[in-house]
This record gives sequence, C-alpha cells and structure tokens, in this order.
Amino acid sequence: MSGMGASGGGAPPQIPPWLQEQVAKFQKTQQELQMISMQKQQLESEKVNVSRTLDELKKASDDETVYKFAGSVLIRTTRANMLSELEERQELANTRSAVTGKQESRLVESLKEQEAKITEAMRRGMAQQQPPPSPSQSPSSS
Repeated sequence: MSGMGASGGGAPPQIPPWLQEQVAKFQKTQQELQMISMQKQQLESEKVNVSRTLDELKKASDDETVYKFAGSVLIRTTRANMLSELEERQELANTRSAVTGKQESRLVESLKEQEAKITEAMRRGMAQQQPPPSPSQSPSSS
C-alpha cells in the first residue's frame, strides 16, 4: 500500500518560519544580484560602443556630414553636437556603471551574511527554533 505520508521514523522536522523567511530573502537577493549583474553588463557594452563611436568620430573632420539615429530614422547632425551627445552618454554610462557596481558589491556582501545565517541555523539543526542573533539587531548605545 503506497501512501502520501512519511514512512518509518515520523514526520520530517519542521522548518521554522524565521528560517523560511531567511531562505526566501536569500533567494530574492540572488535574483536582485542577477538583475544588477545583467544591467552592469549592458552598461559595460554601452560604454564600449560609445567609446568606439567617439574614437571614430574624432577621426572625422569638422565639415564631414554626420548622421545619428533618431528612433528608426537617420538624421543629419554636426560633428560637434554628436561629440557632445556621445561624451554625455559616456559620462552617464560611467556614473550608472559605478552605482551598479556598488549595488552589486552590497548585494554580494548581503548574500554572504544571509548564507552564513542560514548555514549556522542548519548546523545547529534548527533545534532551538529561534533565529541566531544578528549584528544588525544588537541594541545601540545611543
């Protein structure tokens, strides 16, 4: 006879709600890190493309005809305007890349802390059914 219940040694140990919450938080942080990493890769690609375009544009003379995309259409512009726009895009991409890098570092540190907390709980065998003390939960001296 096959049943859906546990066989033999009784019910499996219950995972305490606080640990379930920590695992869910860990998974959410992993997803955030993946999104940030993808954004960072896109920004790095944009930086390379803008840099290459700037290099080529700087080789052109001031009187050469220059075109840029405006949606799905090419429009005529001046070399000086295009240089200015590209330099602005490059600066913005550099700033966004720096911010994204900091976010990525914070998320990596957060994941390490969360993983340590979960690992410690699993090592203790969840016997106490209480969350381990957290440095951020310590009382302040103010």
